[in-house]
Formats: sequence, structure tokens, C-alpha cells
Amino acid sequence: MTLTTEALDDTLPRVPWGEWFETGVTWLTEHGGFVFDGVTTAVEGVVDGLVDVLMLPPPLVLTAILALLALFLRGWKLAVFTLLGFGLIESIELWSDAMDSLALVLVAALVSVLLAIPIGIAAARNDTVSRIVRPVLDLMQTMPAFVYLIPAIFFFSVGVVPGVVATVIFSLPPGVRLTELGIRGVDREMVEAGEAFGATPRGILTGIQVPLAMPSIMAGVNQLIMLSLSMVVIAGMVGAGGLGGVVLDGINRVNIAKGFEGGTAVVVLAIFLDRITSALGDRSAVARATAKV
Repeated sequence: MTLTTEALDDTLPRVPWGEWFETGVTWLTEHGGFVFDGVTTAVEGVVDGLVDVLMLPPPLVLTAILALLALFLRGWKLAVFTLLGFGLIESIELWSDAMDSLALVLVAALVSVLLAIPIGIAAARNDTVSRIVRPVLDLMQTMPAFVYLIPAIFFFSVGVVPGVVATVIFSLPPGVRLTELGIRGVDREMVEAGEAFGATPRGILTGIQVPLAMPSIMAGVNQLIMLSLSMVVIAGMVGAGGLGGVVLDGINRVNIAKGFEGGTAVVVLAIFLDRITSALGDRSAVARATAKV
């Protein structure tokens, strides 16, 4: 015997899941306005300050500085790419937009790192925390990124702040997961050796586990930054501006040239940040020791 649609409707009443979420968002908006106002002020101040710093030197001077950084950390190939890539951004008159996006990404990545590493360490050292955190991370990773913008707009209106908040939520999971994986992957014998020498749990964490897990942690930071950049265009939909606004304007106007130029600038930033963070991971003591083996 098969159940009809009407029978199923009678058997399974609708659960107002979305309405419950909306009620929670409304309650937070009404009772936590001072908190959201404080977050808005802080985030806008940090982003605007970073943009001012990035815009302070002339574009070619900052390009040279970034190229020297690339040369020191990665080598001449990345330095040449930095000169050509950032020179291209300046030549297509997207320098200001690129610096806006770079500031947004750096602030969002910094907040994500400050949250991800402690949560990952706590999850690695406590199975209960890990069991609680894991489904939350699954939800954060699988929820469509556009959904984060809805409550973010309610809490922070439009502008750069909801873009940063949505970017932090979207990019946080890999940082937490890879930090936990790195800490859990440390050889148990190394930890026991530290305990035998009388090291405190804090000393074992800071002196043994974190240094040995640093390649995995930096891989998480790298993925975190890449996901932050992938949110640039989506953040442009809520008024965050930058290259996301350029690409979005190109879509709205069906302007292929403008959209392609904005996308190219995003790619330049992504490759530069990816290579720099990878180089920082490769310069850790564990990575250098592994490379010599």
C-alpha cells in the first residue's frame, strides 16, 4: 500500500524551522543592538584604517614592497608575478578597489584565525568539544554562502561589516579542522616525553604540539584565506564594495570587459596570498626539518 501526498501531509505536520530562526534573529536584533553597533564600529574602523595604510604609498611603491616580500619568502618567480600582477591591477584602474578587497580579506582572515586556532586546539584536547564543534562546522561549510548574508544584513545593515561577518563564518571551518587535525596528529611519544621531563600541559601545547602541528595549521590558514577571497564577490552584493562590487556591476550591466578585469584582479590577489601563506608554512621548523630528510 502506498501513501498518497495528502496522507503524508496529514501524517507529517510542517515544522516552522525557518520561522523559529527568523524569530531568533528578530529577538537578537531588538535586544542586542548595542553589541552589533559596537562590532560595526570596530570592524569599520579596522578596515578603513587598513585601507588608509594600503593606499598611503603610491601603487608602484607598494607593488615594489610586496615584490620584495615575495622575493624574500618565496623567490624571484613570485616576485616577478607580483610586479606584473599588481602592475596590471594599477593599469586597469582597479587599484583602489583591489586595496578595499585586500583589506576586507585580511581583516576577515585575521578574525577567523583568532577564532579558528583556539577552537581547533580545544577540539583536539577535548573529545566532547570536538563532538560539539564538528556538526556546527559541517553546517557552516554546507550552508549556501548567500544565506549568511540575510541575518548579517539584519544585524549590521549593508556595507563592509556584513561582508566581513559572512566571510568569517564561511571561511572558519577549514582553519578549525586542520588545527585540530594537526594537534591530534602529533606523535604521542613526543607528548609523553614532555610529560616525563615535567612539562606542564600548557608547556606541552606551546612547546611541542603547536610547533609540530604548524604545517597543518598554516595549511588551514591558507585555505581560510582562499575561502575569504572567494567571498569577495558575494560580499559585494551587500555593499562591501571593492572588486566584488566591480564584478557585480559587470554582471548587472552585462559588461564582459569590466567583469573580466575585476575577476582577474581577484585572481592576482588570490595567487599572491596563496603563495605567501604557503611560504610561511614552509618556513616553519618542522617543514624545514622534513624537507631535509
